[in-house]
Amino acid sequence: MSLSILLAGSTGLIGNLVSGRLPARSGVDLTRLVRQGSPANGSAIDFEQLCAAPEATLQGHAPAGADVAICCLGTTIRTAGSQAAMLRVDRDYVLAFARGARALGARQFILVSSAGAGGPGFYLQTKGAAEDAVRNLGFDRVDLIRPGFLLGQRSERRVWEAIGQRLFAWLSPVLVGSLSRYGAIGADTVADAIVALAGREGAGVYVHHNADLRHIGRHSAPS
Repeated sequence: MSLSILLAGSTGLIGNLVSGRLPARSGVDLTRLVRQGSPANGSAIDFEQLCAAPEATLQGHAPAGADVAICCLGTTIRTAGSQAAMLRVDRDYVLAFARGARALGARQFILVSSAGAGGPGFYLQTKGAAEDAVRNLGFDRVDLIRPGFLLGQRSERRVWEAIGQRLFAWLSPVLVGSLSRYGAIGADTVADAIVALAGREGAGVYVHHNADLRHIGRHSAPS
């Protein structure tokens, strides 16, 4: 069965891994959306234009429509420069991509979010707002990916994140019960789970924490 997939955020830690894994699946037609001016391979898109006209903008990149949309968009306040700039990426760009994908016929939307989404603090509130917006767009299936602290090598150097990776890797074994969802998890494991979920049947909204992602990631094809 052929599967047309739109991927936004293919240059980040998880998105890059997903981008590399999806083509290995038989029957996958993958369109990578990258911001204009990015040196990465993909279909260059103006995300501000996407916000203004989601359907028309995506139509130019996927004229035949899409079955699945995967969103790995995300930034930090430090990278973006302000809370408003981060909100623009993590909520507005995500919502515009989801609206465009839904208009093109995508039945499934997979969103990389965060453990604790919707909780206290600007970052978690932003992630929660993006999740809520996507839930209400009418997709047959929504998969909310909520990893804990990500382990992996990013393209840009983040000193404090490198320190945090070592700390969380050490703490994770003592985080039990509901706290385990905040523990460390490899970005490759998360990517494997996303690839396995792409095209999966079953209607509804599914939330996947660390334990779920590790389990799903053991499988390489949708059920």
